[in-house]
Amino acid sequence: MKNGCIALRDTDMYYVSFGKGKKNLVVLPGLSDGLATVKGKAFLLASPYRKFFKDYTVYMFSRKNAMPEGYTIREMADDQAAAMKALGIVRASVLGVSQGGMVSQYLAIDHPEMVERLILAVTAPYANDVIQNAVSGWIEMAVRNDHVSLMTDTAEKMYTKSYFEKYRKWIPLTAKMTRPKSYERFFRNAYAILGFDAREELDKISCPTVIIAGEDDHTVGNRAPYELNDRIPDSKVFIHKGLGHGVFEEARDFYDKVYEFCKSE
Repeated sequence: MKNGCIALRDTDMYYVSFGKGKKNLVVLPGLSDGLATVKGKAFLLASPYRKFFKDYTVYMFSRKNAMPEGYTIREMADDQAAAMKALGIVRASVLGVSQGGMVSQYLAIDHPEMVERLILAVTAPYANDVIQNAVSGWIEMAVRNDHVSLMTDTAEKMYTKSYFEKYRKWIPLTAKMTRPKSYERFFRNAYAILGFDAREELDKISCPTVIIAGEDDHTVGNRAPYELNDRIPDSKVFIHKGLGHGVFEEARDFYDKVYEFCKSE
């Protein structure tokens, strides 16, 4: 396992890696990366990917550390491609989760030679009304410096009711441990989401693509996976019944499905 940092133009980018396989899996996380990067967390993040270790080297990237005002999802994808090239990752399967799925869409559109297979998890082709309402609300909470409300509302929109109630009592402690010194990074990521719209270019995605979602997603909405499926040629969609935005944590077979898709012919 490795905790790394790659120089990137005028800044740098944290990443972690695990496994020793010849193939590559690149994982791009969601908006939570705006609050806490992957720095130093290789051991904590590796467990769900153990099945991949023999055949794959798994890389999980944060967004770059210095983000300019007005930084866009498309620019994030360009920087992601540059970071991959700097590490010698010529081609990879890419798993993009939530905002990471938005970045992954542009990565596949603008750098198709680098994306072997694409897994879009709990994401959307544009900032629809559900996303606008959720992200705008989180921005307002961050402006008020109300981190407990931010963490609580995020969890409510992410998890099933039973899962949320099970861990609700831990949210104040988690909020205390994860409160950032500044919300600037969060704001840069959040405003990039609000300006995202890849709908008119999704037909440029040429690699095998699977879309994984929950049937009751209060963060990106329930139409999002079908809209992606309609616009990405030959894509497949899998909907987890009874789950929402947190399928990558709540669905026991989520990583099995990712592995099977990456290994399929």
